[in-house]
Amino acid sequence: MLQEISISEYYQSYYHLAIIDVRSPGEYEKGHIPGAVNIALFSNEERADIGTTYLRRSKDLAMELGYKYVAPKLQDFIDQSRMVAPRGEVVVHCWRGGMRSQSFAKHIHDNGMERVYIITGGYKAFRNYVLDFFKQEFNLRILGGYTGSGKTEIIAEFEKMGLQVVDLERLANHKGSAFGAINQAPQPTVEQFENNLFNMMRPLNFQEPIWLEDESNSIGKVQIPMGLFNQIRQKTLVFIDIPKEKRAYHLVKGYAVCDKSLLEKGINQVAKRLGGLATQQALEFLASDNFYQVALILLVYYDKTYFKGLQTRSPGQIIQLSLDDTNHELNAHKIIEYFKQNGQNQTNPI
Repeated sequence: MLQEISISEYYQSYYHLAIIDVRSPGEYEKGHIPGAVNIALFSNEERADIGTTYLRRSKDLAMELGYKYVAPKLQDFIDQSRMVAPRGEVVVHCWRGGMRSQSFAKHIHDNGMERVYIITGGYKAFRNYVLDFFKQEFNLRILGGYTGSGKTEIIAEFEKMGLQVVDLERLANHKGSAFGAINQAPQPTVEQFENNLFNMMRPLNFQEPIWLEDESNSIGKVQIPMGLFNQIRQKTLVFIDIPKEKRAYHLVKGYAVCDKSLLEKGINQVAKRLGGLATQQALEFLASDNFYQVALILLVYYDKTYFKGLQTRSPGQIIQLSLDDTNHELNAHKIIEYFKQNGQNQTNPI
């Protein structure tokens, strides 16, 4: 059976199947459906050659060149498809559901793959589906607090407790500051970040609270989809207020083990906003391994920046919880206990 399906049908009925992306490796790396396996019909160079031939000469010559490139790979396409989908049931897509996916799907179907489904509109349809997804209303609960409060660890603790969470920084491979890329894997593309975020959020129950950490619209080089970011700014913020000294010690635990040259680079990135004297002091303390004093200096800047952003929210949106230290396990339970005692929508303006 060779059948076309919509992207919504794929997620409703065929999501359990293996999915093959036949676009070029470059297209795949820029962004792909999470879980899709790339069996490229053409290499990046071959695709470029075909495109140039199509534009400068003719469609017929471009198709002829395409067949020339594909012919030696036909058996390999069958072998790889069987490895991806040993039961003979697979979903295939290209950029727009056109000639690449149609020809690939027919070829593997004619050579033993029993059920082959082609996504109508291809990856482009998926991208539209993703962007529309973030326009819907979510039941978000936003965890905020000054730098060093252990918000990411609290989100992780919520997850252990069985609550619905979305860890944006984990998806972004970045901790959201000038030091956020240290000891992290390379960031995904903006497009792939959106795709992965969609994949994480899609199975959640949107009627129940979903916990996220308060973020700016950019996390390193990636950006939160605008539909979701607008809701992050509008929903209730749980602001945990922890003494600066405790937060500084928390930062030391996380960053003192890092390459000092990377820490120096981070300090220099915010030098203009720190000011010349504070930057000099921070670098001197770093050179003498006084990480605590470095953290205190940086927190003056980061606290001021976060407080400025906090003022853009309506006071009625903010719940302030004063906590003694950065014990994330204890703090996670204190936050949940607050909601149990005060109701789901109770706010306590700053």
